[in-house]
Amino acid sequence: MPPVSEILQLVGLLAVAGCVAGFLAGLFGIGGGAVLVPVFYQAFAMAGVDESIRMKLCVGTSLAIIIPTSLRSFQSHYRRGSVDMKLLRQWILAVPFGAIVSVLVIAYSPSDVLRAAFAVITLLIGLKMLYPGAARWRLGEDLPKNPGLFGVGWLIGLLSGLIGIGGGTLNNTFMTLYNRPIHQAVATSAGVGVLISLPSFVGNIIGGWGHPGLPLFSTGYVNWVAVALIIPITMLIAPLGARAAHAVSDRVLTAGFGIFLLTISARFFYSFF
Repeated sequence: MPPVSEILQLVGLLAVAGCVAGFLAGLFGIGGGAVLVPVFYQAFAMAGVDESIRMKLCVGTSLAIIIPTSLRSFQSHYRRGSVDMKLLRQWILAVPFGAIVSVLVIAYSPSDVLRAAFAVITLLIGLKMLYPGAARWRLGEDLPKNPGLFGVGWLIGLLSGLIGIGGGTLNNTFMTLYNRPIHQAVATSAGVGVLISLPSFVGNIIGGWGHPGLPLFSTGYVNWVAVALIIPITMLIAPLGARAAHAVSDRVLTAGFGIFLLTISARFFYSFF
């Protein structure tokens, strides 16, 4: 049995991580890995988790937490009739397939690959957020047809699974670039999150099963202390962030999230030196 002090240290660090993630999630309207992964990375580093598995643990744990939030969000949006069910049906194989491929990459690739992927993707999204005219960009008047649509779904599943996010940011960008309303994009992203998180959750448990160096109460690359703490804490703290968000304009909020993503990206790039 590990010392009580080690257990308390991990619990304390993750509780702080949950408060930070919850506030930022409420502030920026993002509940997935874009907030959770970097916060977990710092918490697990302070808890002494080896760098070779730290990022894998962050990604796996983040995706486990996304499952209940995505399911609840999808149910709510579905009742309002705002989900593009036709698109989700077309992606019912493509997105999970991409997520499963991401699990294989996580299991057999060095942690550096995941850190690099997270740094690059958050950099690109952050730059888009900071560009005022990005919301008006269009690639077409309607979504592309197969096989292009299948390929996009596969890519969203792959990239989201690699960096531990629910796919909302990527899917929102894709759908709005093809002239879909942002509210429909957000609603559909909840369903995309379910298609990504469920297979990724199972795959990360199998891929990290019995790996030496995992912290207490971990099953594969999922840490249950983090899961049990983060979900209720983020739900408690997120309204405080949301209250702060309503005190500023949309443009200031978007720019703030862009700066946040660029800062996180710089932090991960710096870790290579």
